[in-house]
Amino acid sequence: MITLRGLTKSFGDKPVLDGIDLSVAQGESLCVIGQSGTGKSVLLRCILGLAAPDAGQVLWQGAPLDRRRFMAQFGMLFQGAALFDSLTVWQNVAFRLRQRMDDRRARAIALDKLARVGLGPEVADLMPAELSGGMAKRVGLARAIADDPAVIFFDEPTTGLDPIRARAIDALIRGIVTETGATAITITHDMDSCRIIGDRVALLAQGRIAHDGPVRDMDRAPALAAFLGRVPLHGGPDAAS
Repeated sequence: MITLRGLTKSFGDKPVLDGIDLSVAQGESLCVIGQSGTGKSVLLRCILGLAAPDAGQVLWQGAPLDRRRFMAQFGMLFQGAALFDSLTVWQNVAFRLRQRMDDRRARAIALDKLARVGLGPEVADLMPAELSGGMAKRVGLARAIADDPAVIFFDEPTTGLDPIRARAIDALIRGIVTETGATAITITHDMDSCRIIGDRVALLAQGRIAHDGPVRDMDRAPALAAFLGRVPLHGGPDAAS
């Protein structure tokens, strides 16, 4: 579905991505992990076309990515939900839909998607400022799936949530990805999220993919030892090489 070949990106004399090769199959859920500042968000921005790579290719279904066609088929859950504070909840969810259909139909779809993430119709006319952090994440998730996208991106979907709400969001994401058959790419540092959301996990370190394998095998992967709490994150005599 999405293939990255030799993707590089630098800012000034600082390389961030140094020849990334990575692919995601249709219907697969990939989690990309890494320490802060390793380029996870830059990688996502390059895929979305928000940042231009210095070299390499982003392929969509085996061909050079057609931005217009791709942008019509993806959904995005932003790290802070990123709701429009001047729009009501249903208007946020239906933001893309309202560009091509009347409000009555768009609102009906928005209410259906809100129900899918566990929010009732009484929430539809609230403003984002009236929502808790967990509710805002759910609204952001409803917006991400409102147009039934083929690919969904999740940027740190559990950041700022307590463990109970975080696991609830993870379960929602996993259920939605499974039900819709969408391809998913999640940027996260939460290994519990990886276990629930992901089919595969890729570790980004020093600008390269240091590990890429099934989630079910990650407890046995030496390269993931730091993220699993078995060695110090910053190395030392006991750190895995």
